[in-house]
Amino acid sequence: MKNHENNNIETWTEAKVKRRTLIAFAVYAAAGATGIGAWKYFRALPDTENGLSGTARKILSFDENVNNLIFGPQNLAPTYPKSMAAKSPRVNSGIGIDNDIVLSEWRLELLDPNTNQTQSLTIDDIKALPKQEIIFDFKCVEGWNEIVHYGGVKLSDVMKKYNIGLKTGTNDWFKYVGMETPDEDYYVGLDMKSALHPQTLICYEMNGEALSVDHGAPLRLIIPLKYGIKNLKCIGKIFCSDTPPRDYWYERGYVYDAAL
Repeated sequence: MKNHENNNIETWTEAKVKRRTLIAFAVYAAAGATGIGAWKYFRALPDTENGLSGTARKILSFDENVNNLIFGPQNLAPTYPKSMAAKSPRVNSGIGIDNDIVLSEWRLELLDPNTNQTQSLTIDDIKALPKQEIIFDFKCVEGWNEIVHYGGVKLSDVMKKYNIGLKTGTNDWFKYVGMETPDEDYYVGLDMKSALHPQTLICYEMNGEALSVDHGAPLRLIIPLKYGIKNLKCIGKIFCSDTPPRDYWYERGYVYDAAL
């Protein structure tokens, strides 16, 4: 009798396992089919000028708007001790890098949208502002990350010192900041809150030494709360606008904000 009861329990348990396996398989199959269906749906949507369907672009724009509502100077990227910084940091991109650039002749052009006048700064003008250092986890959209150590000045200090962000006669900032390489091959757009963030720097040093050309000499953007695609190298021009400046990777289908 006892053996019979044990056999019944084993049979019941085996049947229960089989049912759960079948249910799990059905759920995974349905999820897979849904994913494939969604992929085919988005693939079939008409492209826009930025390489995405209007529906996909609206979804990304919604995410950006939510992020902008909660983003502020209180949101800080984690920082690390210098000992954790990579000794030979990885190069994340070469777009816009000019290997023939004469560093002694380089100038940073600041365009004042109020007057349409341009101010031309040397690297010594930049270094005259209070130096800042940051050691943070640089994240690339390609899927890798690395702790890096940069030195430079706050972008907000440059904008305030040379008065390129405020509208004439007001305390109102323009909505966006645009940056371009000297050859204009690479360019990014930032919302003003991100540009004024205390951790947003324009940097001339990495690991305490002058930037190499591959890492953006003589001056590059470091913005720890965004992916590497926003961290423009070899800055040649900075300007402000009330409309979103053109952005290299946005034009190729990426989200404009590129926030982490």
